[in-house]
Amino acid sequence: MKTLCIFICLLCAQFAGAQEISGEHKRKAELAISQTIEYLASRQHMGTLGWDDDPEAPAMPAITGLILQGLMLDPGIDETHPLVIQGTRYLLQYTNDDGSIHDGKLPGYNTAVSVSALANIKDQRALKASLDGLRYLKSLQYHKGNTTNPFNPGFEEAIGIDHPYFGAVGFGEPTPPSLMSLSVFFQALHDSGVSTNDPAFQRAQVYLSRVQMLDRVNDMPFADGSTQGGFIDAIASDVQSLAHPDGQSEAGEITEIAPDGSEITRPRASGSMTYAGFKSLIYANIDPDDPRMVGAWEWIKANYTLEENPGLETQGYYHYLFTMSQALDAWGVDEVNGHNWREEMIDKVVELQYTSGSYKVLNPRWEENNDMLIAVYALIALQHATH
Repeated sequence: MKTLCIFICLLCAQFAGAQEISGEHKRKAELAISQTIEYLASRQHMGTLGWDDDPEAPAMPAITGLILQGLMLDPGIDETHPLVIQGTRYLLQYTNDDGSIHDGKLPGYNTAVSVSALANIKDQRALKASLDGLRYLKSLQYHKGNTTNPFNPGFEEAIGIDHPYFGAVGFGEPTPPSLMSLSVFFQALHDSGVSTNDPAFQRAQVYLSRVQMLDRVNDMPFADGSTQGGFIDAIASDVQSLAHPDGQSEAGEITEIAPDGSEITRPRASGSMTYAGFKSLIYANIDPDDPRMVGAWEWIKANYTLEENPGLETQGYYHYLFTMSQALDAWGVDEVNGHNWREEMIDKVVELQYTSGSYKVLNPRWEENNDMLIAVYALIALQHATH
């Protein structure tokens, strides 16, 4: 009976008609969006016409890719807008023969974000670059049939479905894959219109289940008996620990009570990773009554807040707003536990914005002292909140 009630609630939440935000919140959001776009326009590099160019470091096309995504979410902006034209040209100059889009740093991440941006641009060169980039991203996915992964760490055994890495995608460097890298892969597949029946989508769900702290769906030992429902960062902190994966969470650990009454210390699910995982499940078109969806939604309801990134306080807070807005908007809900998340999101983002259109740095971890990065995270959060 409980499962049926949850299923009905999820269906109602997903398909309920959109709730109008108040006129005051709409005006606040429109002003904040306008100021953010003006600020980002002022930070455009006059030489390259892209964003975040540091002459002493490799370029990060992903920053420009995110800004293009934020711009294209605005109903008054399309591919004919000067900023979009210039940003598109900037991304295209970083295309490589193998389809990747990067400048020598984080090729997987930069390619995935760039593919998501270019997939929405009605231009032949942009379309070709997005399709080539998608092909490159698929070449990074761990599975038995992929023998050409340029960043395979050299496993002796085949990467079949029982291998901990199966279905995962790395950032394109010899470091362990994570939910962060997998979520941008899901986003690129979704934004490119790839069918959820595509083998890449199906394989990715295997790794996704292995970073969800829910015994019913996770076959990793570190999740045995866990009922959290939320997501952690990765199954292992490094390649050496794959023999006995213990789960990795930047949110640290939590104590759960096992069925026999004993206490078990486990990796703790975090806010940003749970919304990233939930959004990926939505993009994979998982049924609302699937245990993965139900478990994640229960965690979201139990931990709903805009005051911090649950489990991480202010660390990665803007990325938390970014993923939260994407996930809840994609799910089609307007309220969580009686909270109008759209209006509360608008209030929080506006509270953090300076009159210049820039945003207050809360914590420098994960590059969130980069003014353009946190500004575009905020912009996309506002766009989804008012969607």
